[in-house]
Amino acid sequence: MYPEVFRIGPFVVRYYGLMYVIALLVGIVLLRLEAKRRGLSPERIVDAAFYAFVAGFLGGRLYYVIFKWGHYSANPLKIFAIWEGGMAIHGGIIGGMIGLWLYARSSGISVRTLWDMAVPVLILGHALGRFGNFMNGDAHGYPLRSSQLPGWLQHFPEWMGVVFPPTSMAGREFGQVPLHPVMLYELVLNLIGFVLLWSLRKSRLPEGGLAGIYLIYYACVRSFTSLFRADDLYLGPLRLPHVVSLVMIVVGVYLLRPRDHRVAAS
Repeated sequence: MYPEVFRIGPFVVRYYGLMYVIALLVGIVLLRLEAKRRGLSPERIVDAAFYAFVAGFLGGRLYYVIFKWGHYSANPLKIFAIWEGGMAIHGGIIGGMIGLWLYARSSGISVRTLWDMAVPVLILGHALGRFGNFMNGDAHGYPLRSSQLPGWLQHFPEWMGVVFPPTSMAGREFGQVPLHPVMLYELVLNLIGFVLLWSLRKSRLPEGGLAGIYLIYYACVRSFTSLFRADDLYLGPLRLPHVVSLVMIVVGVYLLRPRDHRVAAS
């Protein structure tokens, strides 16, 4: 669990950034394949991917900074220190969907089609990103026997706990105590989600339906993994991921509804 892949003088390659690069490259390959299957121009879909990636990246960081403003207002330069972590997936989802909506307005491609094409790539990239979190020691869980956990989650075997380096965010908060490697729990669940979405992409779903399934699935995943998270964002007394997950489920159910063809045609 060390953040650096290698260092040559002042040049450093970190796992956190490397995972973003790998996710982008793998995503482009998968999107080109899916574009060909749908009879769309792979080049135009790759253009859409860059819109989504940039908007998602900005949205993920902005969302995190807004809800951690007490910290960043006192350390404004830390806003740009993305290698330390601090990307919120819900902000990334919102930003990415807005980016694709903006691209759809100028391209003539249905935004729901773009969302359907994007979600398998998104959840796979998210899985890769969780490995970056693991190596970075952020997005971490509570100690295995923490009183902050519900009672039914306090019985995990000791071998499942991970001790993070003292220089990591997890190490600074809890020291040399075995913690739940919640980023790995989510990595596995996201890989399962990728297999599910990739296998369903040829199903007879309403346009936007695959995106709806993603929103519902990930809302359930994050609601579960947030129970382990020691660094969740809060909205008052409520965990923010739980609040946003409820909204995601509502939107997901809406996208799964068959569309009125007259509305779709307009």
